[in-house]
Amino acid sequence: MKDILTAPFVTEMTRMMSNMYRLGYDERNGGNISVLLDADDVAKYLNLDDVQDTIHTGFEAPELVGRIFIVTGSGKYFKNAETDPENNLGIIRIAGDGTTAELLWGLADGGRPTSELPAHLMSHIVRMKADPQNRVIMHCHPDRTLALTHVLPLDEKTITRTLWGMMTESIVVFPDGVGVLPWMVCGTNEIGRATAEKMKQYRIVLWAIHGIYGSGRDLDEAFGLIETVEKAAIQYFLTAGLPRVNFITDENLVDLAKAFKLDYRKDFLDL
Repeated sequence: MKDILTAPFVTEMTRMMSNMYRLGYDERNGGNISVLLDADDVAKYLNLDDVQDTIHTGFEAPELVGRIFIVTGSGKYFKNAETDPENNLGIIRIAGDGTTAELLWGLADGGRPTSELPAHLMSHIVRMKADPQNRVIMHCHPDRTLALTHVLPLDEKTITRTLWGMMTESIVVFPDGVGVLPWMVCGTNEIGRATAEKMKQYRIVLWAIHGIYGSGRDLDEAFGLIETVEKAAIQYFLTAGLPRVNFITDENLVDLAKAFKLDYRKDFLDL
């Protein structure tokens, strides 16, 4: 059996976490990630019959029974994952009752999966229905995206159109727009259900005055969505208070959509 520390799903996860920490997206223990894994791939590195612990997830997920995820640990600092993955990450499988996570590896210091695990599981269920190849749910706290929810109305059309207008790539990367939630208490099933409901339409959901949720087929795609939103938010604040003399118009956005054959939110434009 191969060394689990060399598994691509471990090394890619820890590299991503280190990068997100360096960028300031995940201060302290802020943020969390979960990735759906292929059982055959995991079996090359772990004995799938060797359950280290059982953990109540706080959410009933019959759709995910038997599914295996690598997840960040609760209270764990992203900066430590690359040097100590066994304590900062966990590989879990959803047990037959749908409410129990079987720990197959990691969280060796007695830790538990992220407190946002129910929200992740709910979003995985929804995103896999929308796109069977979706594998990643990622939550983090990029500065300007968070700040954007302080100064703009918490309206999906307003925020999406603002971000689309900040740089050409925005509508190309997230033509489906950005979902927005009002401020809610984190770590609850309520915010998990609200996020999952938004994920039926959007791959990105903003938690007002908190952060962002992104989804994708792999870590790069999920993070690429988030960093594009953040780059657009940076442009917004770099030009805030200055006279804007050049604009990406609604007509320009339609031209982009035609050029890139985008299925975009036409109702977010005023034409």
